[in-house]
Amino acid sequence: MSSQGRKKNSLLPAITVFFTILLVALTALYLMFSGNLPWLNTATGTNSANSSKAHVSAVNTTKPADGSQAGASQGQAEETVKEPAESTNPNDLLISWKNPASLISKKTLGDGSAQKSYKDGGKITFWTLVNNKTVKDYTPPYNIAFGSPENYSELEGVTAFRGNNYRTAPSWGKAGVKEKKLEIVWTHDIGAVSGVGSYWPGAGWTGQPLLVHWSDEVRQIMNINAEFKSRDLVEVIYPVFDGNVYFLDMETGKPSRPKMNIGFTVKGTGMVDPRGYPLFYTGQGLNENDGKTGAFKYRIFDLINQKLIYSFPGNDPVAFRSWGANDSSALLNRYTDTLINCGENGLVYKAKLNTKFDSKAGTISIDPSFTKYRYKSSYSSEQGIENSPAFYRNLMYFADNGGTIQCLDINKMEPVWIYKGGDDTDSTITLEETDEGVFLYTANEIDKRGREGSRANSNIRKINALTGELVWQKDYSCAYQSYINGGVLATPVVGKNDISDIVIFNIALTGSTSDGTLVALDKKTGAEIWKRHLEAYSWSSPVDFMSEEGKTYMLLCDFKGDMHLIDPKTGEDLDKISVGGNVEASPAVYNNMAVVGTYAKKIYGVRIK
Repeated sequence: MSSQGRKKNSLLPAITVFFTILLVALTALYLMFSGNLPWLNTATGTNSANSSKAHVSAVNTTKPADGSQAGASQGQAEETVKEPAESTNPNDLLISWKNPASLISKKTLGDGSAQKSYKDGGKITFWTLVNNKTVKDYTPPYNIAFGSPENYSELEGVTAFRGNNYRTAPSWGKAGVKEKKLEIVWTHDIGAVSGVGSYWPGAGWTGQPLLVHWSDEVRQIMNINAEFKSRDLVEVIYPVFDGNVYFLDMETGKPSRPKMNIGFTVKGTGMVDPRGYPLFYTGQGLNENDGKTGAFKYRIFDLINQKLIYSFPGNDPVAFRSWGANDSSALLNRYTDTLINCGENGLVYKAKLNTKFDSKAGTISIDPSFTKYRYKSSYSSEQGIENSPAFYRNLMYFADNGGTIQCLDINKMEPVWIYKGGDDTDSTITLEETDEGVFLYTANEIDKRGREGSRANSNIRKINALTGELVWQKDYSCAYQSYINGGVLATPVVGKNDISDIVIFNIALTGSTSDGTLVALDKKTGAEIWKRHLEAYSWSSPVDFMSEEGKTYMLLCDFKGDMHLIDPKTGEDLDKISVGGNVEASPAVYNNMAVVGTYAKKIYGVRIK
């Protein structure tokens, strides 16, 4: 062997050690900057009360809005570091809240209730009832917490009012927007009723249809017409004024199965079980139908054979209010089999369903047990909850007919904070989680403050969801009408993606008793980004949806019967079509299809072109 060869051989161990150390160092640098070193994670732990993403952001992984599978592009799969899936264990999602600075005291009263007092002079007295009996110092048998809004439902589609626990998803998928036009592709006739001193045609507030893409397995065991059972189906499920629940093929508008007759009007929005189980839930808006009267009920249907399997009365004996309607759209916590619902009787219901579903046998059953939350607010004696609750982890947000806004720990059944909203608040609260914290957007109407010929301010607010502190407020003067309220009844669009800096509100009767205003406000400051005068007021909630090109578009319907396709960056119309009559109901969108019911006594299927 030559001396040159011996020199090379003697350097091999040193070269090997050098490159091994270099590889280890580069690996450590990569893990450190990606936040995956164990010592780094423990050293930089966060406090959930101060960081809004203490649990969720670290584990958040979701399916994209277009339904495609998340992951690396072709050829990069092995190089991609996948984030772990979000936990389905509620204990991992809990937020440990502290008493807000606004709280003065909490005390237990002699009847088993508790009372909290706040610095603004407000007081709330509350009861927890199990089997209709007050439980002092209630301890939950298990914990409930919702995860990120993208993980609310296992189903593709819009399965509840505004689609998720933040109430920010009135659309699903992506639309191929080329022509920026709207086209009516089908209609389906529905009826009308007379009741409670009025005439109720078509579909009303909030009246959003459900758009459900069933799994093959579940579709096969349901009583769907043979024509649609054999192919992929997105089903429209729509309870309306005439007392029927309609089931339609979203693409054609043809009945996918027989309609169900409830017998009484539904004004609110139903809910399909987010686990993909064949269960449908709905409240009741009126207890009179063309001279026939009956009891208020909340109903749960088995959709295998469209049979009612459970109901509970709206005229609840433990409620402080006897009016038993239910316009609120309930949500179901799929991790714990728990239904949470609000009633116009003023109660919050937490129901462990004890669901048993056997897809192979084609059977489903429930055996609910109830816990109820009852309260009295010093802000107003008015009872009744008509908006739909929103949820951040184990915290629930809702407002009532008297204007009391509440943050409720759904496990302890205890209010965390309350806020004086100033008037009836039917618009559903929306939530947003950001790097700066968790916030809610809410607005009231002109109802309790009004008298004929008068005006009052509709108050739009951004509030810190964890503390109840006001971030900003924007006021809009509105006319009062006793039978058609001014102000905000629609649920806002909380901007995402390319419009993530704005929130869009639809305000009724801002000039006269027939017009309105559509306004985009800066999320951070509340300043107006743009404002548009509406010739016709609207109670219908604006709907944002995403195009395949990544641009956000918006639909808005009004009382004149027009559906507008709007650019949400400017507020300008891109197209407008007539859907026959007043639209109080809110549309839902699935890819390129929008569906809505109107006073024209029709359900419309509209293609976004």
